Amino acid sequence: MIESENPTKQQLVQRLLDLLNVKDQGGDRFQGSRKIGGVGRVFGGQVIGQALASAELTVPDDRPVHSLHAYFLRGGSEDHEIDFKVERDFDGGSFSNRRVVASQLGKPILNMATSFHKRETGFTHAAPMPTVPGPEGLANEAELRRQHIDKLPPKHHAFARQPRPIELRPVGPRSWIDGQPHEPVANTWFRCVATLPDDPRIHRAVLAYASDMMLLGTATQPHAVSVMNGELIAASLDHALWFHDDFRADEWLLYACDSPWAGRARGFNRGSIYTADGKLVASVTQEGLIRPSRPITLTS
Repeated sequence: MIESENPTKQQLVQRLLDLLNVKDQGGDRFQGSRKIGGVGRVFGGQVIGQALASAELTVPDDRPVHSLHAYFLRGGSEDHEIDFKVERDFDGGSFSNRRVVASQLGKPILNMATSFHKRETGFTHAAPMPTVPGPEGLANEAELRRQHIDKLPPKHHAFARQPRPIELRPVGPRSWIDGQPHEPVANTWFRCVATLPDDPRIHRAVLAYASDMMLLGTATQPHAVSVMNGELIAASLDHALWFHDDFRADEWLLYACDSPWAGRARGFNRGSIYTADGKLVASVTQEGLIRPSRPITLTS
């Protein structure tokens, strides 16, 4: 069956699930599908989500992933599937470790180490969730893009109008809209636009996918520049993600991001992900390329 050009929310989410459902090729080799309608460079969150899904297929169900550390080596192409090779480096009494290499046409585009841990009880503390408005009443990213489409170059209009399986509701202003500098802090509510299956691995893969959204742009906030406006070249360089507790990716989660440093054409970003009731369920760090697309004059 050919889906319509205006997919329903459930169809959008099913496409995401199909994308993250890697095919077992045997010998700890897996293949990730191409995104329907994808053009140009592969979204980094897709590669991370597919790499995690590949690694999880080699680990027992009672050892959920607790961390992953990935490096982006080359930009992936939407023209090809992605191949994943998993190495079973360690299986101990409580922990397992896997290495994953993602490749296209025989060239690596990402390598990732990920660790899995049997559930144990222990000491508990967590940083509190920032005090921000809830998602109710906030405009979502799709509405904002439609309202301010005239501020984007025509070549980005089709991308801006594209429906997505993850709904984003930003808290506070964004520089790409008002052209003004802001503090290097960005809080965004997000969730899948339709209900997901109950399998925790699916929710972790979806969160891994979404964790590459919103984060890098935090480093550009003080400089009032945006990829969408053609003012810089941006790309994720590395990505680390820790899973702390259980969650559902089809319920509202707050992505609280800040950027303590930028320089040398790179920006460093941190993120904390909370459930709506304030439970810290994941932490993220990322350094990314934020290279000006034209020479700039720096002031002292």
